[in-house]
Formats: sequence, C-alpha cells, structure tokens
Amino acid sequence: MRILALLAVIAITYFVYSIRDRVAEFAAYGYPGIFLVAMMANATIFFPAPGVAVVFAMGNIFHPLGVALAAGTGGALGELSGYLAGFSGQAVIENTQVYDRIQPWVVRYGVWAIILLSAIPNPFFDIAGVTAGIAKMSLRRFLLACWIGQLIKMALFAYAGFYSLDWLIDNIPSR
Repeated sequence: MRILALLAVIAITYFVYSIRDRVAEFAAYGYPGIFLVAMMANATIFFPAPGVAVVFAMGNIFHPLGVALAAGTGGALGELSGYLAGFSGQAVIENTQVYDRIQPWVVRYGVWAIILLSAIPNPFFDIAGVTAGIAKMSLRRFLLACWIGQLIKMALFAYAGFYSLDWLIDNIPSR
C-alpha cells in the first residue's frame, strides 16, 4: 500500500505539473471547475500551480462563498497527496531544516497545526501534510483540519478578489 501511495503521488504531481498552463481553463466550468483547479493545484508536491490566483479572479465572477467552498474542498482533497507521501514512509524531506521546524508543531498541536498551516498561504504546507502522514495522523482528522484551513484561506482570496477587482476598476484613471 505504501509503494502504491508513493507512486500515486508521483503520478499526480507529474500530471498536474504537465498541464499547469491550462489549469485556469477549468474555471470556465463554474464551481466544479474551481473545485478541480484547487484540487489539482494542491495535489502537486513542491511545484507551484495557479490555484489561489484562479480563486482570486473567480471571487469576482461567482459568489465568493461558493468559490471558497468549492476551492476549499478541492484544496483539502488535493492535499492528500502530501499526506500519502508521508504515510508511505518514503518522504524525502525528513531531517531537512524546514521539516525539523514544522514536525514538532504537527506532533504537538496536531489538528490545530494543520488548520493554521493550511489557512496561511505558504509554500511549506506540503511539508506539514507529509509530516502528518509520517506521524500517522488519522486521515479523517487530517482532512477535516485541512478543509477548515483551506476554507479560511480560499474565502480570504475569493472575497479579496470580489472587493479588490471592483475597487481597481472604479479607481483606475481613465484616459
């Protein structure tokens, strides 16, 4: 099972990275497209994908709360790739400086650390997911904590898009 989990993570990461230039096209499909964009953006491990940029833009087109729910749910499911990489026991990040800083938080605070780290836009959440997998945090607890944190983060981006794009349009000087 662990080897299968690791192979799935590698395959998902490769697939999403290979289509990264076309990810924004899924947003044209409404909330299901936003869900897919967020899921794919968060399924990559250590490779950036344009998830929050799409959420920001879609917050101005669709209802921001709906965007946050779709993106937060997709984002939480996408983060399973990091969790599975850690659960597989094949994590290559153990004993790195970032892992050594995040690991005590995840072990000591568990769900609260996952909520906080997934709610803050940062490139290190993949390491927190891997750490939760290594620590054998229950999948249910990890997903719930990640979902709550993703909802918070995606709501902030969706509402920022909702309000700021209108503000920018109203305040750009016309020629």
